[in-house]
Amino acid sequence: MMVKIYFPKGAIGYEHHHPHSQVSYVLSGTFEVNIDGQKKVLKTGDSFFVPTNKKHGVLNLEEGYLVDVFSPKRDDFLE
Repeated sequence: MMVKIYFPKGAIGYEHHHPHSQVSYVLSGTFEVNIDGQKKVLKTGDSFFVPTNKKHGVLNLEEGYLVDVFSPKRDDFLE
């Protein structure tokens, strides 16, 4: 499942975890990404991987979009 998500500057994707593996691509903007306590600043063109059940979240430093890919699909997003 692929999802495109818009983040205004300063938006927070609060820390959470789920049973899906996730790959995210920074389509535009700048994000501070926290995966299992490890923080990195990523910008347009960068990507990151979140293993199953690892805590993760983002802080948007510059308005932008993430493209998230989940496996298996997230049924909670379809409701």
